Amino acid sequence: MAAMPSRYEALLLVSFGGPEGMDDVLPFLENVVRGRNVPAERLRAVAAHYEHFGGRSPINDQCRALVGALRDELGRCGPPLPVYWGNRNWHPFLADAVRQMAADGVARALALVTSAFGSYSGCRQYLEDIERARNAVGPDAPEIHKLRAFHNHPGFVEPLVAATAGALERLPEDRRASAALVFTAHSLPVAMAARSPYEAQLRETARLVADGLGRERFDLVYQSRSGPRDQRWLEPDVVDHLRSLAAAGVRDVVLSPIGFLCDHMEVIYDLDLDAKGRARELGLHVERAATVGAHPRFVRMIRELIEERLSDAPVRLFLGALGPAPDVCAPDCCPAPAFPGRRSA
Repeated sequence: MAAMPSRYEALLLVSFGGPEGMDDVLPFLENVVRGRNVPAERLRAVAAHYEHFGGRSPINDQCRALVGALRDELGRCGPPLPVYWGNRNWHPFLADAVRQMAADGVARALALVTSAFGSYSGCRQYLEDIERARNAVGPDAPEIHKLRAFHNHPGFVEPLVAATAGALERLPEDRRASAALVFTAHSLPVAMAARSPYEAQLRETARLVADGLGRERFDLVYQSRSGPRDQRWLEPDVVDHLRSLAAAGVRDVVLSPIGFLCDHMEVIYDLDLDAKGRARELGLHVERAATVGAHPRFVRMIRELIEERLSDAPVRLFLGALGPAPDVCAPDCCPAPAFPGRRSA
């Protein structure tokens, strides 16, 4: 591999964070909704979801696995960048990671955020988080540049195709062709989604995965809505869609959560417990596809994105018609919502 300019000295994984025991759950949720005037009873209702899993979200363990895989990949193939990890809402906090980078003498770093799609909560808010962490550390904080979004990168699409194919293969062979293929993503307030590329990127990813499976028909639905009822959110909701499929005589459904990089609470509770439970009541057989997690092709994709930013003549891999996302978002892209919202993990 040809030598590349040494313009960056580290990689920072930036994620949402999640509790690792019941004592963490309410403090974590309070961090998530800080400044949004969410009623205490709503927090208690969400906290009850975590009780099914001993208060532990799998997101941190999956980040640890991704960090380990990235260290192996970069150590083996280069560029030999150290990998740091910081979260928005729980330990290890982003400011602590940036502080450690400064102590280690890192002056410039690249950041990978655990979101493939453009939206306020999935892109611009992470940029704000990074700047807030840098300000907390002070003048010694490293300069940090976010890697581009990757909804249509082959290194993201190919693991999704493989995972969804695996879910289809768990169905009886004679029922696979008639199974409904349903892609899911986190719902957003319609007003927020309208000011971002979120829906268009999701539709393109869904189409690319379906094409990779040789399937013409699929549905894109949304899950995990959490805002006030007087706000319009992206629809259809996954449970409502399951009801429609059952009413239409469908027997089998594959749910593929393309909007999530790893199995966190909105996957293991909202899909694996809630949606699957409702499906059983409706007489539907549901198989859920795995998320990309630390899939080797996804890990290699991250290395490819790093190489893009280090190259003077980058090769920007992408599939579909929307093209590669820009390295730097437009100043007016994915603005903050004008009303409170909430995400949990």
